[in-house]
Amino acid sequence: MINYRKDTDDIVTLVLDMSGRTSNLLNHQLVTAFQPVIAHLQKEKEAQRLRGVIIASAKSDFLQGGDLAYLRQLTDPAAAFASAQTLKAFLRDLEMPGVPVVAAINGDALGTGFELALACHHRIALADPKIRLGHPEIKIGLIPSGGAVIRLMWLLGIERAFPLLLEGRRYSPQEALKVGIVDALAQDPADLIRKAKAWLLSDPPTRRPWDDPAGTIPGGTAADPNLGHRIRLLTARLSADSNDLYPASRALIDLLAEASKLDFTTAYRLDSRYYAKVVTGEVSKSMISTFWFEKQEVRRGLGRPKGYGKFRPRRVGIIGAGQMGSGIAFLCLRNGLEVVLKDVSQPIADRGREYVVERIDQYIERGTFQPQERQDLLRRITTTDKSTDFVGCDLVVEAVFENKSIKQKVTREAEEQLDEFAIFATNTISIPITELGAESLRPENYVGIHFFPPAEQTSVVEIVKGEKTSEETIARAFDFATAIRKLPVVVKDSWGFFAARVLNTYILEGVTMLNEGYPAALIENMGRQAGMKSGPLALADELGLALILRYEQQAARHYGDQYQQHPAVPTLHKMLDDLGRAGRQKRAGFYEYEADGSALLWTDLETHFPVTKTDYDRRRMKDRFLFSQVIESGWCLQEGVVTERAAANLCSCYGWGFPAYTGGVLRYVESYGREAFLVRCGELMERYGQRFRAPKYLRESMSE
Repeated sequence: MINYRKDTDDIVTLVLDMSGRTSNLLNHQLVTAFQPVIAHLQKEKEAQRLRGVIIASAKSDFLQGGDLAYLRQLTDPAAAFASAQTLKAFLRDLEMPGVPVVAAINGDALGTGFELALACHHRIALADPKIRLGHPEIKIGLIPSGGAVIRLMWLLGIERAFPLLLEGRRYSPQEALKVGIVDALAQDPADLIRKAKAWLLSDPPTRRPWDDPAGTIPGGTAADPNLGHRIRLLTARLSADSNDLYPASRALIDLLAEASKLDFTTAYRLDSRYYAKVVTGEVSKSMISTFWFEKQEVRRGLGRPKGYGKFRPRRVGIIGAGQMGSGIAFLCLRNGLEVVLKDVSQPIADRGREYVVERIDQYIERGTFQPQERQDLLRRITTTDKSTDFVGCDLVVEAVFENKSIKQKVTREAEEQLDEFAIFATNTISIPITELGAESLRPENYVGIHFFPPAEQTSVVEIVKGEKTSEETIARAFDFATAIRKLPVVVKDSWGFFAARVLNTYILEGVTMLNEGYPAALIENMGRQAGMKSGPLALADELGLALILRYEQQAARHYGDQYQQHPAVPTLHKMLDDLGRAGRQKRAGFYEYEADGSALLWTDLETHFPVTKTDYDRRRMKDRFLFSQVIESGWCLQEGVVTERAAANLCSCYGWGFPAYTGGVLRYVESYGREAFLVRCGELMERYGQRFRAPKYLRESMSE
């Protein structure tokens, strides 16, 4: 598990190599194995036979984080505190043998795995831009457990450590060097060990800043009036942005502020108390379940038709060089695929390439790409105004205007250049795939791949199966999504697919509240306080009121006599037909828009929709926003629009912005309590009607 090697310079190299695993994991087993090693190092130091220690890895990764299955079921704060203290004691022993210790980081080191690197006196990383380093714990509702918050505060200062931990970014070695969490880079594995030994032989100091009586935290402590004021501003901004729905985020800033005024030992213990409270909370359980375990299920192929070989396209055609098409092109390039980007004219197609160039240069500036990669990336993109350049493509993605005849025209033109095995994907957001595919030369190869904007930043795509789409085409579309590092969610060709259909209920509920006499500003604030990223009226403007009505019209056709018109529909017609306010694209909707892009609620909104409510039940407003989405998701699962709970949870959070603290639309029911949820549905149904009736899936299947 730990290979011990000592050279003639009295430098010990500890090579981590856990048997039966593809990666090293910082768990109880490894901590136990380290204890006699650390004791032996201490004896070697006392006998003056030890000059330094290098910690390296025999795996492709350096060290991975802890046991999330254990953390998910951990409910006892005392046990969580004890677990954190055990890890901290081990890391403290590692950094205090009286000799310098170097982390020779040859691969990924994330979360608890990076804690060990931070406990070392010096960190050298292999300069491979694919390696990822850092503390992404916040993404699953946690804070680091081994003292990283305290160490980073001492190394970087509060104002640099806080955003690093709050963002939870996974840094490339080049980025990590810039932000200050690694000290040097090496060009290859041999150079990594060579540089580690050279640093040890330079007789570096072995006392950490926090162990030096004269040591100070960069930028000062929260006791300093100026820094204290800035920390209070940070806290207020965090509270406004997150509505205090994410305990881990608040714990970070509070811990940094308190710990900065304490000695290291006391701060170290305080860190464990904050960690214990966060890890045993319901939010962390929900986020770990969805953003780790369910994400792994989808990555392993949940929802992919079985029996078909893996598919990785070599050459991808993209029709439409606007922001969506260019974003998809960038995604393909950064993941090693060739791209043919087509538009109606060569200059327009070239503008799409310019967008790709801008994105590449941004990534080079950040350190994600190396400058020498730029030419290779651009060598793999061809721009054109001719469909004949799609010859040799094994996949074409259409991302043109939401117009049925235009989409069908470009489909036919492209398919004439493709062989019988190539697949054609449309990025439509509202037109049924079966309708679009009716004009396809090979409808069995025709599929929907719905990217959420901006394409290069969002994590999921909807794979939409038309009536004639083959299972093999679905499998290949699924594989394409994973090849460009997206989470594929397979959905049925039904009105609004999954994401748009459910999101529409949130918007419609906000529009209904406006007609009921609630102030527009309150509606928007309650939407955000429920955890949504935008208020429902702002979102209505962003999508366009005509599109929202189109989804309702599709629902009416789908359900026929069973359809019950949503009470928001008359208000939408009034906005569109009587007031001529269609949304942001027309610079006039529920908001009014300035030339600089700024937006304010329309000043005449109250004239047309008078405020009559004076007693606001804010909890009920927030429940209406969230319950409407959860209930519609339940109908989607019951009708087979989406079939996997994990996919529904991930699509809800990553796709349309359902609050991440809930873990997704179905996880929300579990954390709320199924029986309590159904009771609340009944209360809302009694007051607001059948749209709050829980479907059978939520009443029965969720208990399985």
